[in-house]
Amino acid sequence: MDWDKLRIFHAVADAGSLTHAGDALGLSQSAVSRQIRGLEEGLGTILFHRHARGLILTEQGELLFDATRAMSKRLETATARIRDSEEEVFGELRVTTTTGFGTLWLAPRLPALYARYPDLKIDLMLEERVLDLPMREADVAIRMKEPSQADLIRKRLMSVRMRLYATPEYLRANGKPQTIADMASMRLISQGLSATQVSAGAALVRELLTAPLRSTFTVNNYFGVLQAVLADLGIGLLPDYLTEDFPALVRVLPEIESAEVPVFLAYPEELRHSKRISAFRDFVLEEVIAYRRNRSTAPADG
Repeated sequence: MDWDKLRIFHAVADAGSLTHAGDALGLSQSAVSRQIRGLEEGLGTILFHRHARGLILTEQGELLFDATRAMSKRLETATARIRDSEEEVFGELRVTTTTGFGTLWLAPRLPALYARYPDLKIDLMLEERVLDLPMREADVAIRMKEPSQADLIRKRLMSVRMRLYATPEYLRANGKPQTIADMASMRLISQGLSATQVSAGAALVRELLTAPLRSTFTVNNYFGVLQAVLADLGIGLLPDYLTEDFPALVRVLPEIESAEVPVFLAYPEELRHSKRISAFRDFVLEEVIAYRRNRSTAPADG
């Protein structure tokens, strides 16, 4: 099969237009049309339905587009591996993690990584949904559970628990609850049950909502929960890794916490030798070790 025709087909399928694909490829619309027609004749099938508003893939076209998309991802991987220098770390690295962990734990630590590797370009994708690493939706992921996808290298980083925290100002104004019954006169801040979150956090939210609460405030990620807590709005259910960077927060009802949530770093097997991946992995592991050391020497919550 003609690789050049496949390349042009992929561009047309991606753009949904002969003109836009031609612009991207530096070819005329007629040249693109001839290549697509030749590919259809060679395969003995129609790949696109022609409409006034653009092109729509036929069922056969969808099958071929799936194949060329996979080929494109493989080529991107090969290109990245070829471009990785033996001595230098540079280029784009697409990292995905949850909104809470990415904004509250990872992003504040990245200046040290950039100081070490100034030519690195990190694209941080904060997604509650799990991106497909083997299909190269991202290069590396940090997730709140062990990845189930095959062909991934995975490393457990640490464990997290969801706990209740408030500011000293809120507790001075409203009192510090000694039992869950005392929460009746206070406001609980948490992720809503309809929000995408770790199952351990959702389970604890459901448990807390069985208590008679005067008021609640829900947000769809932990960054929002933290901002509301810092604004003295109430008592928030937050991941315990925040206590290092927000030491003024006071833990409330220390007997209440979620089940343990494992945090994993993962990347595709085919990127095992990527210098960018290795640099990012080693940096995160160093930061986790420092975080654990600080936690072990910090005074107990309370």
